[in-house]
Amino acid sequence: MTHAAPPKRDFIRELVAEDVATGRFHRAPATRFPPEPNGYLHIGHAKSILLNFGIAREFDGRCNLRFDDTNPATEDMRYVESIQEDVRWLGFEWDGLFFASDYFEKLYEIAELLVKKGKAYVDSQSEEEIRTNRGTVTTPGVDSPYRNRSVDENLDLLRRMRAGEFPDGAHVLRAKIDMAHPNMIMRDTLLMRIRHFDHYRRGDTWPIYPLYDFAHGLSDAFEGITRSLCTLEFKDNREIYEWLVNEAGFENPPTQIEFARLELDYTVLSKRKLLRLVNEGFVSGWDDPRMPTIAGLRRRGVTPEGLRNFAEAIGVARKPARTELATFEHYVRDDLNMRVPRVMCVVNPLKVVLTNYPEGEGEQLEASYYPHDVPLTGSRPVPFSRELYIEREDFMENPPKKFFRLAPGREVRLRYGYFITCTDVVKDSAGEIEELRCTYDPATRGGDAPDGRKVQGTIHWVSARHALDAELRLYDKLFTVPNPDDLPEGQEFTDVLNPNSLVVVPNAKIEPSVGADPVGSRYQFERTGYFMTDPVDSREGRPVFNRTVTLRDTWAKLKGQPG
Repeated sequence: MTHAAPPKRDFIRELVAEDVATGRFHRAPATRFPPEPNGYLHIGHAKSILLNFGIAREFDGRCNLRFDDTNPATEDMRYVESIQEDVRWLGFEWDGLFFASDYFEKLYEIAELLVKKGKAYVDSQSEEEIRTNRGTVTTPGVDSPYRNRSVDENLDLLRRMRAGEFPDGAHVLRAKIDMAHPNMIMRDTLLMRIRHFDHYRRGDTWPIYPLYDFAHGLSDAFEGITRSLCTLEFKDNREIYEWLVNEAGFENPPTQIEFARLELDYTVLSKRKLLRLVNEGFVSGWDDPRMPTIAGLRRRGVTPEGLRNFAEAIGVARKPARTELATFEHYVRDDLNMRVPRVMCVVNPLKVVLTNYPEGEGEQLEASYYPHDVPLTGSRPVPFSRELYIEREDFMENPPKKFFRLAPGREVRLRYGYFITCTDVVKDSAGEIEELRCTYDPATRGGDAPDGRKVQGTIHWVSARHALDAELRLYDKLFTVPNPDDLPEGQEFTDVLNPNSLVVVPNAKIEPSVGADPVGSRYQFERTGYFMTDPVDSREGRPVFNRTVTLRDTWAKLKGQPG
């Protein structure tokens, strides 16, 4: 008897499995997702969320949600609320909700402890002097003239900083390590600075704030985290992380592991750049469907399952690599294909009059919501009448050889309906096609001819009398180059924004079956793409549909899969 091999684990899960097997930390695996509440989460954060919460689930551990809120100038409660909403939308619930700002007292106690141990000092140099005296990667730094202050003088200054006696920039607290250290982060790392700025949770009670390196690892230690999972840009910070938790006296402290962050083509994931897009009006807001934020993806129609499938598929690696946008779209499309109903929507309507169909009459045709290869069933009635709309691109007056749709004298199949033949083309005074006159074959109801004749083209349509008016928003990639973070000198990312990233179709026609569906419903518009009703701008009788993704799957074609 053979047994299937267990699923392959990434290198981080291998380490956690070893921790469990050896009892390294003498406690269950504990992870945390620690965003700073200074913006909305994006698709890169989704990868981190799945990793941290996923490990906790897989190893019967726990995962905290902690807000690293130590910079009062940029943080806001609305970001806290949006982050919680995004985590829950992705399908996770935290075991503990924490804020680094709740640890300010503990962090200050450790600051005094480090001073008493001779491991920290108050530096009175200016910001520019500190920067200059750090040296470079090839030259050692220079000791601060204040580095050898006595413990008593340092404690006095630190306590007066805490009391709010000094203005911003007058002093900072620094670790006392080595100004010639090869890792520049270890050259007397800055730990606390004076900021007379109200905190969104703590108000004006704290005139000094811990910097990231001081707060991050110690917050992990306070919460009993075992593995701190960070992206590669924090690799050099690992030394100060370990130095601080050890100097603070924690037993079995957490350890930091780095993994490659998500880098997605035609996208920027820098919060600073995303904030510029919002503040400078390049997009409508953090939830603009062109944004890579989770809020934007959700509004565009991406499902949490699709986003999770994508993140799991690209996996966790040690080395950075860019991911093609087509890969992301493949997993979104693959998820939607198996769950959303098909309906007919005409994007660019051209009127068709069936001259031999009785005037004033109509009928209901039966249309399936799902194709045969989807394990869901259901159908809806589709009204049919004398006057229809078809796609303007489905007709050509002088078609090329391989054009198999409607043309003068040519017969095509209407999806779920009848065979029709174009008999006449009506034009306006400018010579533009205004209307098509066609005949229908009543014997072909349902799309098959009893005499066995075949047609090469099948087109979608809606009844003109019954169709709903709808606005379509056709979203495309936000940038014109694959890597807008890597541009020639003198060019910045806003210079390569795609002017066609949003095309609005104001007067599309859609079948009436969608009229009673709730806002946020998803569909495949046959032959067009996947869409969701916009939850913000849709109105009763006037739905707005956001295109989630097109039907064409370039990634699947490249990988040799069915597209």
